[in-house]
Parts: sequence; structure tokens; C-alpha cells
Amino acid sequence: MNRKIYLLILFLLSAYTGWSQIGGESTYQFLELTNSARIAALGGTQVAISDTSDLNLPFHNPALLHKGMHNTLLVNYINYFIDINYGYASYARSYENIGNFALGMHYINYGDFREATGEGELTGLTFTAAEYALNMIYSNEYQRIGYGVNLKPVLSVFESYRSFGIAADLGVYYSFRDSLTSVGMTARNIGGQITTYYQDGNREPVPFDLQAGISTRLKYAPVIFSLTMQHLNNWKLARYQGEREFTPDGIHERDENFAKQVMRHAVLGIEILPTENFILRAGYNYQRRQELKYDDKLSTVGFSMGFGLRLKRFRLDFATSRFHLAGSSNLFSLAINLNDI
Repeated sequence: MNRKIYLLILFLLSAYTGWSQIGGESTYQFLELTNSARIAALGGTQVAISDTSDLNLPFHNPALLHKGMHNTLLVNYINYFIDINYGYASYARSYENIGNFALGMHYINYGDFREATGEGELTGLTFTAAEYALNMIYSNEYQRIGYGVNLKPVLSVFESYRSFGIAADLGVYYSFRDSLTSVGMTARNIGGQITTYYQDGNREPVPFDLQAGISTRLKYAPVIFSLTMQHLNNWKLARYQGEREFTPDGIHERDENFAKQVMRHAVLGIEILPTENFILRAGYNYQRRQELKYDDKLSTVGFSMGFGLRLKRFRLDFATSRFHLAGSSNLFSLAINLNDI
């Protein structure tokens, strides 16, 4: 057990020595959205879950692509907010002595818009806005260490404005000998714009995110706990530098305490397996809750839940994530193991 703790600490310490992206806003924000109903139910991101049959896992850590996903087809659909929807489709194959490959397409459609002049007069024309990212994933392993890369060309189209960029995810993964505990780390969205939305425009950064996590299954109970520390490249995640305090003398800000700063990075998840073919899931994302809560009524903002079903060669997952009092996002995932056909 001590060995597991030491390795987790080593992963976290090495994360803080990684890259840092300071200031400014990033483009291609859709790259941070999870497509997986399973991962959404577990809080939105997990990078160390040891499951060789779920093709959604390499989207978050390419090192998690294994030969157990060979000849699997995956389709995800997400009903987001208003007319926005997005999804992901992927297919994987493995080759002996070469490695594991997966090809996927990640898209988001923002819906139809009515065109208007600068004065607000409608022209009668409409236009669309959408973004696409091709996911080309490769992974292999050495002993109990897995490693992988996901190369992602990105196309973003907003009316007549277009931008092309490229990003990459780098991931590592280690599974302990007891096969109950695993740790993982990934550097997501390394890259930037190649062409800007308009001529001679400034190139914007992409949403880089350094993550590390651990997943463990209880030895004598069908329960899996998962923890991912996200945004390790950026310690200050609050919208302002500290907490605001309203006094008769005005508004004063004080720094958040250390525990709250740590919790902003933590994404917690739990899976309960009454049977191997039916799974219940729940997650908690503290940062999401702090950013989107309404102080007068906190509700269940930041919490998520879902379930999974395995029926022969089919795998079906559903999740609902509470983003705001205004509504929740529902996610559906369907995977087919073509080996059994």
C-alpha cells in the first residue's frame, strides 16, 4: 500500500514541474468536453481507469488504448444546451508487435443562426457554426507501463471565419500487480492554431491541461473509486484571486484556503457493480460547482450520475450532468464489439 502512495505522490509532484499556460483565453474550447457517458457520470474526466473494453477511455488518456478494444466501434451523442449538440465516433484495431490504433471524429454543432447587419437588421439569411477534431491514437506498452499519443487536427468554422490548428495528447499509465489499482497521467491539447480566423490575426492558445489520477477497486467489494487532479499546470482556478467578502466598507477579497484550492483540481468518481453487466456511477466536480452554482440555491450543480449496461457484444452507457439550475446535459454512448459478429 505504501508503494502505491509513493507512486501517486511522484506523479503529482512531476505534474507541478510541467508546462504552464498563463493569462489569455484559449480557442477550440470544445476539446475539453467529454464525449463519454461513463466519464461524464464520474465527474467529467478520469485518466487512470483500468478497463480494456471501453474505447472512450483513450479520448482522455491515449495510453489507456489496449488490445482488448480491438475491432470495437463506438458512437457517442450528447444533447447539450439549447440547439447545441456534439458527439464522437471511433474505431480501434490492434496489431501484434506493432501496437494499438484508433481513429475517431469529435464534433460540435452550435446550431443555425440568423444573419443580421451591424445595426441589428435581419438579412433573411442563416449560417451555421461547428468545430471538428480528428483523433488519431496510438498506444503500446512496456511491461506494466502503457504509453500513448493522440494527434488531433482541428477545424473550426464560424460563418465565413475559419481556423485550422493541431493539438496532441501524451499519456502514460501504470497498473499494479494486484490489477486493482492503476495510476495515469496525461498532457492534453499540446499545440496551437496554424491559421487564424481572419487574415493577420493573432494566434490563440489551445486549452492545455495537465492531469494525473488514480483508480482503485476494492478487493472484497464491487466498488471502484477514481480520482483525477486536473489543470495541474494552473494552480489558480478561481475566477478571481480569492473569496469576496461584502462589508459596509466595500468589497474585500481574501485568498482561498489551501484545501479549497486543492479541491478545485479534484474530480471524484465512484462505480458500483451489482453485476458485471450492470454498473451504477456517480461523480463530483468541485470546480464546476464553484463556477456555475447559484448562491441562493446550490441544488446539485457539480454532481453527475449514470449507469452502464453490457448486453453480449453491446455496451450502452447513459449519464446526466448538472451544470446549472437552468438544466442538465444528457449523454449516450453505444459501443459494439465487432469480434463477436
